[in-house]
Amino acid sequence: MSLPSFQTCDATTMRRAMGRLTSGVAVVSTGTPDNFQGMTISSLTSISLEPSILMISLTEGSRTTDLVGESGKFGISILSSRQEAVARHFATRGGSRFESVDCEYGSLEVPLIRDALVQAECVVHSWHDVGDHRVFYGLVGDIRFRDGTGILFSSGKFGEFHDFGHDEMPWLF
Repeated sequence: MSLPSFQTCDATTMRRAMGRLTSGVAVVSTGTPDNFQGMTISSLTSISLEPSILMISLTEGSRTTDLVGESGKFGISILSSRQEAVARHFATRGGSRFESVDCEYGSLEVPLIRDALVQAECVVHSWHDVGDHRVFYGLVGDIRFRDGTGILFSSGKFGEFHDFGHDEMPWLF
């Protein structure tokens, strides 16, 4: 099957094309006990191991983006394949995000989604405005993880990973 002709890249085309890249799903959270904010993200990358730094890209002007900048901290909860409802809940705009969601709190006192595969707390190391997003680099303080299957997002749909039956790549671990 061949690719169609090239076309000019506008916002819709970019979203549809890049949506073909399957990604993990996480919730970024921040704030103070009287003002917690959070949103579902798929733009999360491990940037450095020494020191441990994560990169997140958030929509410019969202309440979560503004509060990460103001508070200088954020939490990451990488969701399991059993947490699609949580992913959808935090993907909607407006309303109170944390009233109906089971959370835990670490040393930075940001909400972390209970039963997530990974929970990490980060202090903002630096940030840059890029196009219509703000990219934050977070120095990872505390992190914990468990075994399980992560939820994935591809072409506007949630799903889960199925391996080809190979052994783990030893250079990754």
